[in-house]
Amino acid sequence: MQGSGARPAYEFVDMNTAGPGAVATAFANQIAYCEAAGAHITARVCAGIAAVLASEARGELLERVRGWQGAPLADALPLRVAGGLHALHLSGAAPELGPIYRGETAEDAAVIAQVIAAHEAALLPWLDGPPQTNEAGRSANFIAAMLWLAERGLPPRFECLEIGSSAGINLMLGRYAYDLGGVQVGPEDPVMAFAPAWNGAPPPAHRIEIAKARGCDVAPVDLTDPVQALRLKAYIWPEHAVRFERMDAAIRAASQSKPHIVEMNAADFVEAELARPQEQGTTRMLMHSIVWQYVPADQQARVTAAMEAAGARATPESPLAWVQVEADRTVHRHKLTVRHWPGGSEEVQLAWSHPHGADVEWLAG
Repeated sequence: MQGSGARPAYEFVDMNTAGPGAVATAFANQIAYCEAAGAHITARVCAGIAAVLASEARGELLERVRGWQGAPLADALPLRVAGGLHALHLSGAAPELGPIYRGETAEDAAVIAQVIAAHEAALLPWLDGPPQTNEAGRSANFIAAMLWLAERGLPPRFECLEIGSSAGINLMLGRYAYDLGGVQVGPEDPVMAFAPAWNGAPPPAHRIEIAKARGCDVAPVDLTDPVQALRLKAYIWPEHAVRFERMDAAIRAASQSKPHIVEMNAADFVEAELARPQEQGTTRMLMHSIVWQYVPADQQARVTAAMEAAGARATPESPLAWVQVEADRTVHRHKLTVRHWPGGSEEVQLAWSHPHGADVEWLAG
């Protein structure tokens, strides 16, 4: 897999572009993005879908995609369609997709057009909501940020609040072990262990504690439900076998003790959680990964206002932090950024990160 540092820059694409040409641009961007992240099969599937869209093929799904009313890139439209096709492959409902997913030679556009026509009723619901790519490897970024915050004197005991939790896999980060550039964090008997390829200096070494972890999602996923778990697996890029192994491990962990998730939008959740009393000696930390683009603008404004208002009330004994792992599509990479209160309200970029946690380029001191 190509490392983060080797990814080329490319022409800026406005995430919120809509209207004529936006769908084709979104697919071209997604193909390039997947190629840069080593997801060559997913790129191939998206290219096949794009070819079908550019053809004279007709049908309800194709017409909905061609006439998409929102911003197709911000809405991750290519991945919605690709996720539906992958689910058909994983369930065995569309065996003709097998050669594509195995990396074999196939007439991709013809095969995909045939599958869309034959399984349109099953595929249409995949257009109704954004992808849920709940990836445990991203939690390494959150842990690295906690180490950085502890180095700056914030209490190393954390109350974690997550928006866009999906199935809550990252809410179980206290059950995982990490090797971050040689810095070891986590229990001796972890559910999973992560050792991303680390570039740059290691993060500061500290003993940290996850006191609580709660999250929200507008459509929470129950990992113990096989049907819902299949939907999450469908959004895993098929060439990333380790991610399927992690998902199975997360399912086993959730079966033993479910993560704490509520069905709620991001703004309502953040406002409610920030209104709760905060324990002295605990850092309250809002975290999210690959979700901000899906949060409506009015909710983004409310979350930001709530965090800044709470930040103004924060004290050294009860500080507040905001940790984000979000896409910068100008360079096909993801930024790990932090704000904290008191004393660190300006955003600081700590690292560049692979979208699924495979590697980290640490920038902070």
